[in-house]
Amino acid sequence: MNGTQELHIAGLVVHAMPQRLAAVRSAVSALPGACVHGDSPLGKLVVTLEAHGADPLLACLREIQAMHGVVSASLVYQCADSLDAMNEVLPDGDCAT
Repeated sequence: MNGTQELHIAGLVVHAMPQRLAAVRSAVSALPGACVHGDSPLGKLVVTLEAHGADPLLACLREIQAMHGVVSASLVYQCADSLDAMNEVLPDGDCAT
């Protein structure tokens, strides 16, 4: 990826105190590149982050970990590639089932 722009995508599980769930969801959703895909009344949130580099992605993760009401934020998936590769259209294969 020498000199080309990168896209980093990460999947997180965020555990918040149940009484702070709405506030944490709102704060995470307000972060650039963050998307909350779901939550549970027990305080768990499923979050994805997108950033143009590892440093901004990790900075966002640390910001979530430091939020009032967050018990933990765990990285469960991370992918990085060039923008060209991420935007490449791949042909559908014939999958015999």
